[in-house]
Amino acid sequence: MKLSHTSLPDVLLFTPRVFGDHRGFFMETWREDVFAQAGITARFVQENHSKSGRGILRGLHYQRQQAQGKFIRVVAGEIFDVAVDLRRHSITFGQWVGVTLSADNKLGLWVPPGFAHGFYVTGDGAEVSYKCTAYYAPEHEHSLLWNDPALGIEWPIAPGEAPILSDKDRKASPLAEAPCYD
Repeated sequence: MKLSHTSLPDVLLFTPRVFGDHRGFFMETWREDVFAQAGITARFVQENHSKSGRGILRGLHYQRQQAQGKFIRVVAGEIFDVAVDLRRHSITFGQWVGVTLSADNKLGLWVPPGFAHGFYVTGDGAEVSYKCTAYYAPEHEHSLLWNDPALGIEWPIAPGEAPILSDKDRKASPLAEAPCYD
């Protein structure tokens, strides 16, 4: 696995070595030792798998208590994946990074605790698998407004189209009102 830094130093991109031939391919999708070499000692306690159609936008979600680190991969389709730094003490507080993850490019993205996370489905549909460092706790979950002008996220949404959102994401808080990490 090859490790790359994104514009937010704590959000990391992992590129697996893919071995393929006429039968298909093989790759390692996660290795504890590679994470440890990057200074990540995360212990994953839960793995989730979601399926979404074209134009679905999920997020931006986070849990203040039981904060989750996430290692995200796409197993079918393509998404534009976004992480927003919500750690008030961080020099990158309020900044975001976006990466295209797909079944074709096979990239994995590490989003550490202290970040909001979300994605927009850019293809016909997508299946996303992600490992989490803490259990899902709906009583601690918050949503950050996906189109808050203060964030300025450049979602790859075609002009004249609107993303498909959940009620929770429609009612999300802008950064100025969002509970953040101390």
